[in-house]
Amino acid sequence: MLKRGFLVLFLCMGGAALADDCIAYKLKPRVFIDVPNWEKQVVQPNQPMNLWHGNVVATMVDNYDIIADITPVEDGFCVGLKTVNATVGYDNFLVKIDMRHVPNSCAYNAVLAHEQKHINTYLSVIDDFKADLQQSIFSAADSVMPVFVKEKDDFDRAVDMLNDELQSHPDLILVKQKIKAAEEIRNKDIDKQEDGRQLSVCFE
Repeated sequence: MLKRGFLVLFLCMGGAALADDCIAYKLKPRVFIDVPNWEKQVVQPNQPMNLWHGNVVATMVDNYDIIADITPVEDGFCVGLKTVNATVGYDNFLVKIDMRHVPNSCAYNAVLAHEQKHINTYLSVIDDFKADLQQSIFSAADSVMPVFVKEKDDFDRAVDMLNDELQSHPDLILVKQKIKAAEEIRNKDIDKQEDGRQLSVCFE
């Protein structure tokens, strides 16, 4: 917040007279979304777990790289948002299974199969929300106006300011909240459908 406040102060003091002129250099942003490659790790912690359920820890990537358009103007430069290269999705799933289940045993494989369904749920939600993400990121990017800076040394700070404004846009915040809600609902549905009966046959 301090950094952002400094930038606003800098822009007001350094280029207030020309800031409005930068509006003429606003571009329609291009938005590209990539999904990261993911990997799965399976571990058996030393501490006791629920014998009937494993656990999945999902690591989400949520990165937004900006390509800026820089136009020389009188007494400085206009820095505008040109392209957003977003990477949104999961790159790691850590599956935890109780150590009492011997690897490759019936019970171990049953728990692992159940947790794989949770992993598939995370991946399917991101896939299902791809169009909503595209629209939300574009809406956020299109609302970001070019800023005026006086020196080339200020380019990086101006780009950081544009990125902060992009990521704090309500449309982008809302779609990420919807993604989290969908993940929670679908994961709960999986646990309701599989109440341990699939694992109980391993102990018969």
